[in-house]
Amino acid sequence: MSGQPPHPALLIPGPIEFDDAVLQSMSHYSESHVGQPFVNTFGEVLSMLRKLFQTSDPASQPFVISGSGTLGWDQVAANLVEPGDEALVLHTGYFADSFADCLETYGVKATQLKAPIGDRPQLDEVEKALNEKMYKLLTVTHVDTSTGVLSEIKALSELVQRVSPDTLLIVDGVCSVGCEEIKFDDWKLDVVLTASQKAIGCPAGLSILMVSGRAIETFKARKTRPTSYFGSWKNWLPIMQNYEGKKASYFATPSPQLIRALHTSLTQILSRPLDQRFAEHKAASQKIKKAVIDLGLKQLASKPENQANGMTAIYLPEGITPPDILPSLMKKGVIFAGGLHKDIAAKYIRLGHMGVSVTDPTRPDIDKAIKVLKEGLTEVGYKA
Repeated sequence: MSGQPPHPALLIPGPIEFDDAVLQSMSHYSESHVGQPFVNTFGEVLSMLRKLFQTSDPASQPFVISGSGTLGWDQVAANLVEPGDEALVLHTGYFADSFADCLETYGVKATQLKAPIGDRPQLDEVEKALNEKMYKLLTVTHVDTSTGVLSEIKALSELVQRVSPDTLLIVDGVCSVGCEEIKFDDWKLDVVLTASQKAIGCPAGLSILMVSGRAIETFKARKTRPTSYFGSWKNWLPIMQNYEGKKASYFATPSPQLIRALHTSLTQILSRPLDQRFAEHKAASQKIKKAVIDLGLKQLASKPENQANGMTAIYLPEGITPPDILPSLMKKGVIFAGGLHKDIAAKYIRLGHMGVSVTDPTRPDIDKAIKVLKEGLTEVGYKA
């Protein structure tokens, strides 16, 4: 049983529920960020991230910097492209708009390839776009948290390698790393960016990236200095390399407590085969999606191949809005999230099923979410 005070199960698409041991790591006594005990812990975190992302290439580089997942966009925009460069942004929801806006903030020309709500750009559409002009990079949201749409990264990578091999492939994995399969080396990815508070199962506050050797060389070859100071790899690359080598280094103060918590969560994740973890998330996802169908409801991602394994976006019945049902669900012990996509925010809710809510067999979170959703809909007059 958890030692945490009783509270509604937080089943939004991040932050998620945290394991007791992870939270206990946050209460570690204060320590120097350049002291050897902390340096050793940080170095181990960076090494473990290589295993999580499935890379053994010594030329690739993990980064862990204080900030949210959004800082990952800034790092990409500040370090890998220069003003006037072209970027192709594959759009599956709210977060593609935001990534494009970030790129444009840094003077990059961002072209969005949009799909209908609940779908993803098709490979032939991507190929056509790549043939029309040279893009410095292509960005894709692996799981868009606003729609629950899953993008197929392996096939996309193969397409980019065939049609435009000089284009860097950037994956926004904020809502996928830890619950969706990612093979950094095998799929020849250039950047996967994520954050600590979703499927990795650590409190919010860390921007986490895995960067390929090719992307590092692209950064080193840029003609202008990075247009961010805090996010500049000129400042952070030697820090990360030193920490991984167990050598004290300093540019900006990290959060020792968050790094300790990340160390604990990564240790837990890597204590079992990753394939088993991904299979558990898929099984939980299928259980929830079957329940949605049984209730006579529809998902934003209507095609099975577009459906994420770590979250589900569910259309509400006609005439019911999120404020009509979310407070009731919370009182029954489960916190769902409202809609986020600006065009349909009042028509749907979102359920996150990641991390310990899925992998800890003592937690009733998934079954409870299904039960209270059915009860809540019944109370507002819906009949399945």
